[in-house]
Amino acid sequence: MRHTTRLKTLIAAPDILVMPGVHDALGAKLAQAAGFEAITQGGYSATATLLGAPDSSQLSLTEMAAMYARLAEATTLPILADADTGFGNVTNVARAVRLYEKAGVAGLFIEDQVFPKRCGHMAGKAVVPTAEWIAKIRSALDARVDPDFVVMARTDALAVHGLDEAIARARIARDAGADILFVEAPTDIAQMRRICREIPGPCLANNVETGRSPVLPAAELQAIGYAAVVFPVAATYAVARALRDLYATLRRTGTTAQASATLASFDEFNELVGLSAQRRREASLQDQAERLVAGRATR
Repeated sequence: MRHTTRLKTLIAAPDILVMPGVHDALGAKLAQAAGFEAITQGGYSATATLLGAPDSSQLSLTEMAAMYARLAEATTLPILADADTGFGNVTNVARAVRLYEKAGVAGLFIEDQVFPKRCGHMAGKAVVPTAEWIAKIRSALDARVDPDFVVMARTDALAVHGLDEAIARARIARDAGADILFVEAPTDIAQMRRICREIPGPCLANNVETGRSPVLPAAELQAIGYAAVVFPVAATYAVARALRDLYATLRRTGTTAQASATLASFDEFNELVGLSAQRRREASLQDQAERLVAGRATR
């Protein structure tokens, strides 16, 4: 089954789809090893990983596409990608879809913030007119080669114009053909219930630890009516805290001995990144080549 079809099937399934955010290609491997069925990486973590900077539209389309290509190479799981505001107008959106499809992701989302955007849980957001955003959604749908490539419509209008406007925008996006809808940053469970009840299509929840929305277990979000949930920044926060503590300990003590219990071993890490499988493949190919040469020599 194609990654795109798999993601669409998981979204439509009765059980909520839980997608962890990954910090990098190693994280993608670890998420797959943990048993997840799909993953995501948003611009927040991507900007932190690639630039060590805040989520504020600093990465270009080609930088994002190249990053997603590395993630897709590291895992067989479907990837839901972040296309921010579409990197420009409807023409730029169409190119983004083409590059993201080539990168190997299973879907992407386009949001209605003004460029340069901000993280959805930051203050001071602004949104474009509804028609401008819907034109981008239509451009993404028209540009996809694979009809199962998932296009998610994200609106940040709740923080700017209120919940009624956000729901109205999401309903129009669904009418335009969006596969899944994402109303960013509801502030309480009552708002979340309204979103799922009043939007005629599958909705995605965004669990951002210490963000503006309640962080609820997947089972509770499913009961509310959500079809999918992402945990986009937890891995990045975990990496940041772990590295900060490790470097502080090393700087203070001059050794990593106190941190050894929290570190993967040399052999364990090599197994995580697939070294033994790589060596087996190398040995097999070398053996095949040697037998082929030997067979030619005896003729």
